[in-house]
Amino acid sequence: MTKPFTIGITGGSGSGKTYFLKRLSDRFKADELCLVSQDNYYHPRDMQREDDRGVKNFDLPEAIDHERFVRDIKQLKAGETLTIDEYTFNNPAATPRKLIFKPAPILIIEGLFVQYFPDLERELDLSIFIEAKDYVKLSRRIKRDNEERGYDLNDVLYRYHHHVMPVYERLIEPIKHNADIVIPNNSHFERALEVIILTIQAKLAGFKV
Repeated sequence: MTKPFTIGITGGSGSGKTYFLKRLSDRFKADELCLVSQDNYYHPRDMQREDDRGVKNFDLPEAIDHERFVRDIKQLKAGETLTIDEYTFNNPAATPRKLIFKPAPILIIEGLFVQYFPDLERELDLSIFIEAKDYVKLSRRIKRDNEERGYDLNDVLYRYHHHVMPVYERLIEPIKHNADIVIPNNSHFERALEVIILTIQAKLAGFKV
């Protein structure tokens, strides 16, 4: 089996990675593209580091089970199907689903630290960084963490100012310029999306030759 063309997509929390990826994946068939999110590879909650106030910090690189993530990516690239449990963070109302990932010609991996870990970055054929202004990211984070992860507003604001932004400024934003493509996403990303779609279509055509 020919190894898939592997795309890594990263950016700050609330930059719009998830929506960008939904729009992207909607343009392709299920057997053409496989998307794996780093969000499902956090260590268990009781293993997460606490700050001085006893709040779990999910925005550190060590919050991720990085070795398992890399191992699973290599498994997919070797043509093997992958089955994992969905990670539900702090939402007791959410029942974890079994997530099944099947090998495909295009493999997309997404997450805060996709470019941060050198061994993971080496697995990428194309790296994309999605950025947005801080106030835009904050508003998106508030909506997501309230609806999907069960955090109230005060909790979201605390985490954003004490966990999210310090890590972004120290570890994520400095490696932005290592990306092959940087996409601004303050209001829309339509032109950039079309460029990525054309790139993937060209790669798919090459696999079929």
